Amino acid sequence: MADKIVKAIAGDGYVKAIAITSTELTERARKIHNTTPLATAALGRALAAVSMLGSMLKEEAGSVTLRINGGGPLGTILTVSDSGGNVRGYLQNPDAELPLKRNGKLDVGGGVGTDGSVTISRDLGLKEPYVGSVPLVSGEIAEDVAAYFAESEQTPTVCALGVLVDVDHHVLAAGGYLIQLLPGAEEDLIDTIEQAVREAGPVTSILTNGGSAETLLERALAGLNPEILESFPMEYRCYCTRDRVTRALISMGRQELYDLAEEQGGAELTCQFCDRVYDYTKEEILGLADSARLKSRRNEAP
Repeated sequence: MADKIVKAIAGDGYVKAIAITSTELTERARKIHNTTPLATAALGRALAAVSMLGSMLKEEAGSVTLRINGGGPLGTILTVSDSGGNVRGYLQNPDAELPLKRNGKLDVGGGVGTDGSVTISRDLGLKEPYVGSVPLVSGEIAEDVAAYFAESEQTPTVCALGVLVDVDHHVLAAGGYLIQLLPGAEEDLIDTIEQAVREAGPVTSILTNGGSAETLLERALAGLNPEILESFPMEYRCYCTRDRVTRALISMGRQELYDLAEEQGGAELTCQFCDRVYDYTKEEILGLADSARLKSRRNEAP
């Protein structure tokens, strides 16, 4: 089943919801970063969450960054989505592992930790992005995203995320949903939704039993007559190019580039999001240093 996002409205127009199936993109992230099952589950949850957040943007050229740092062995998790829900991301320690919890589940909360924060940054094409940050609640990511909206944006939110990893470490299922009350909604609506969510069960159980993104919304919004508004595909997508890497190198400044060429005889730069390697010879680095020098002279000219 191809990855996709589905949007819906329910509760007489007072509830908006998004669901995602993200198995393929989570598997691609696993292969790119060679993650352990624990790291796969954490990164997969974060990718699904940021994809839904990105799809909420009205600005076509906008983007959302979700950064989670709880002080756990996984380290910082950083994921980014464009307005189409296409995502990329990485975590600091992809080889981190912990014992399974007593119920046999991966200990994502222990891997992430709770001594830190969840930060959401929205780049809307303005001078500065909109940034909000709140303390982590559980490290399980879904609860932390919901807590972010409740505390930072005063929006009652229910979020569920899941990643199921097979014994051979490949991803069997991944996805989730995000449900929010709109202004004017009755307070008891959130109680109705929370009851439906409890009865729906885990995201991965629904998906592995043949469920889709639409099924996730039908279960989580049971009794609220959800109406599907749109659905569309998305994927793991990195925007790195040699030209972008080159511009980043030039921004280091001419002296730093000269030092790099003399001390290392070149450079090998790896994209954190897709692990693509860009090689630069000593001669190329020196050429970039000369370009930086010329640019500096033009800027200094009266």
